[in-house]
Amino acid sequence: MTVLVTGGSGFLGSHIVEQLSRAGRPVRALVRKTSDTRFLRSLPGVELAEGAVEDRDSFVRAAAGVTAIVHSAGLVKARSPEEFDRVNVGGTENALEAARAATSTLRRFVLVSSLAAAGPSDEQGNPVKVGAETAPVTHYGRSKRRGERKALEARAELPITVIRPPTIYGPRDQELLAAFKSVRARVMPYFGSTASRLSMIHGTDCAAACVAAIDADVPSGSVYFVDDGAVHTFADVASGIEGALGVRAWLRFPIPRVVVEAVALGAEQYGKLTDRAVMLTRDKCNELFGQWVCDADPARAELGWSARYSLVDGLRETAEWYRANDWL
Repeated sequence: MTVLVTGGSGFLGSHIVEQLSRAGRPVRALVRKTSDTRFLRSLPGVELAEGAVEDRDSFVRAAAGVTAIVHSAGLVKARSPEEFDRVNVGGTENALEAARAATSTLRRFVLVSSLAAAGPSDEQGNPVKVGAETAPVTHYGRSKRRGERKALEARAELPITVIRPPTIYGPRDQELLAAFKSVRARVMPYFGSTASRLSMIHGTDCAAACVAAIDADVPSGSVYFVDDGAVHTFADVASGIEGALGVRAWLRFPIPRVVVEAVALGAEQYGKLTDRAVMLTRDKCNELFGQWVCDADPARAELGWSARYSLVDGLRETAEWYRANDWL
């Protein structure tokens, strides 16, 4: 009853593989030849299949005989909109072809998308609900939405479930690490307002939702947001990081959008010169200054799942992991 997980060497994917392994379920992780697989190799019952989501043939081979596919691989930063599409849309198309080739054994295809595919909340920070008109504001969000559409177009022939997480954090996450380092230096810059609202979820809880989606008897084409059960503000996150580190940021200040965009332009030029994808771009600014709240009640009601980590507990555990692994 093997489950194929893509993106297994990445942040969320590693948590999904870990949970399946600990539950005694055979896991096959699709990994690139250059991926760091040390953590995956430390887990029992995990088979590594060399390949890439852009390589359809390797994907089809990896999916042979599996009972479920969790497609969590994707790009969160890219050198161009076309690169986002090549991996986030083209990779999903290849995942669907692999699923079609495994229809004799496949029971569920879980696509990990993003709140970014739906778009931000309104100016009041009201939760975005499943079924609302989507309005992604970045190249990343639009590529994830196009990937969703490809999957949902196949819902009559394949058992499709889509999971849309908001901001994910936790052990092995590199994105929130910068905020921890900033607070440790007693400085906390922020975008927009400290009252801006957002949903968050710990990596362990997001992985648990993906695993629950494998077994949940829900209609094909079901889409779910997931969160930790609360709505947070930037001030909440900053306070949680301070508490986790046992220090207080003495200097807090907003960074005007015009300044962030100027820095982003410089980062883009650096990316072009080095041929590297950078996270901070002018396009990314469309996300940084919005409010991002989602409605995860349907996931709790229909997937038989709920988050275990509060923001405070999750940030504390993350800080402990960062320290134990010399990231902080």
